[in-house]
Amino acid sequence: QMIATARLFSKVQERKQTVSRTATRPIASGEITSFQALVFVGGQLSLALGVLLCLNYYRCFIFYSVFTQYFWSHFSLTFNWGALLGWSAVKGSCDWSVCLPLYVSGVMWTLIYDTIYAHQDKDDDLKVGVKSTALRFQENTKLWPSGFTGVMLSGLVLAGANADQTLPYYCAVCAVAIHLAHQIYAVDINRPEYCWKKFASNRNLGLLLFLGIVTGNLWKKRNDHQYETQLNSISN
Repeated sequence: QMIATARLFSKVQERKQTVSRTATRPIASGEITSFQALVFVGGQLSLALGVLLCLNYYRCFIFYSVFTQYFWSHFSLTFNWGALLGWSAVKGSCDWSVCLPLYVSGVMWTLIYDTIYAHQDKDDDLKVGVKSTALRFQENTKLWPSGFTGVMLSGLVLAGANADQTLPYYCAVCAVAIHLAHQIYAVDINRPEYCWKKFASNRNLGLLLFLGIVTGNLWKKRNDHQYETQLNSISN
């Protein structure tokens, strides 16, 4: 595995040296060596393992391997594993009626913003031989993320319904839908600076959804408290 990882770092370094936009980054510029990067990654993984061992023993499988250099959908599956890990860490197991649609929504969202991001380097990726959703979808890019958006929003609504979410959450989902529609419609996939701006705007989308979840839960607690108060008053 370490040998494969070293080869992956070497390939990443070669690619970043070829792409002018990333040529000044530490590995590509030679500021740090591949070995130093491996040592750093090893330290990070060790710390992550320490965190994982502090959690319960519910089985959560994290998959991220050398296959990421061959399959264009790779890290969308890994980045969103927290939807399952976080829930199981708190509850001891996964409520699949909530966790699965939430996880699928996260995967779809990652495919949307990573496709936009990948259009910055599609010409260099084509030369180097790196696979990406930008090269796979090409001029149909806006069609595919539109489909991903539909699946993402459906998953968010389903997860919310199964988790008994409240009005603020669904307002946030509506705001997310508007944000994504504008993002996909307005992006110019042939202008890297536009792709970067739309990619970066996803932090606002994440903040919207986070605030919707928090305020939705607070609203739900308030409703539950009012219901309990009414029951107590009736019983008295």
